[in-house]
Amino acid sequence: MINLGKCKEEFLKYTETYDLQNEGIKRKQLHSLRVMEESKRVAEALKLSEEKIELAELIGLLHDIGRFEQYNRGNTYLNEMLLDHARLGVEVLIKDDYIKKYIDNEQYIPIILTAINNHNKFKIEDGLNEEEMLFAKIIRDADKLDILYEGVEIYWNTQREKENVENSKISINIEQQFKVERQVKKLGNERNDTVDGLLILLSYIYDINFKETLEIINKEDYVNRILDRFDFKDEQTKERVEQLKKILLRFIRLSLRKK
Repeated sequence: MINLGKCKEEFLKYTETYDLQNEGIKRKQLHSLRVMEESKRVAEALKLSEEKIELAELIGLLHDIGRFEQYNRGNTYLNEMLLDHARLGVEVLIKDDYIKKYIDNEQYIPIILTAINNHNKFKIEDGLNEEEMLFAKIIRDADKLDILYEGVEIYWNTQREKENVENSKISINIEQQFKVERQVKKLGNERNDTVDGLLILLSYIYDINFKETLEIINKEDYVNRILDRFDFKDEQTKERVEQLKKILLRFIRLSLRKK
């Protein structure tokens, strides 16, 4: 069994070596703790064994551990192309066997590192075994659940950010990808405080792996709760967003009907 209380203590100890007065760093600490809980939620819904649920929780706790060193090196989270926070997280855990502070069961270490390395990629790498694939999928779903939560409670919380979203227009590339029920692939220059950024976040739902996760998204009503925050000023944009919302809600509804 994994001592999750001890793991959480070690994680907090590690993150306290960084500047938690920095809003971005503090947000990543809290995000990690919530993803730990979301991982448990998904794993329990999948009816996994207690030991596997605990493993999913540990991966959730550690999935973004590279974020802290990423910010420390680059003073930003925006330069992901040059400094992949998942790869950096694996490096942090491997260095001096730091991962042994969290778990001493050698058989689980490759699963943890593989899941972390895949959690932020556009798609999961080929060649994983069944266990590695399971936990890679769980952390990806759990991470997206909390990103959707942040879309309701944390993002776009200043008046300026909200106005930027409401006054922006949809890019054709973003709209086309969204319409075919596909996670939007970023070009790298999209701003978060635009309707494009909003749709990119919502498109994560198209990449959800488990019906059980979609049930959580449906129960939490994340799509409506996120979009209802905004009053788009351009009528055409408002109509296009409403159309895309219907497509996404239909996708969720039809996916939940499948066995």
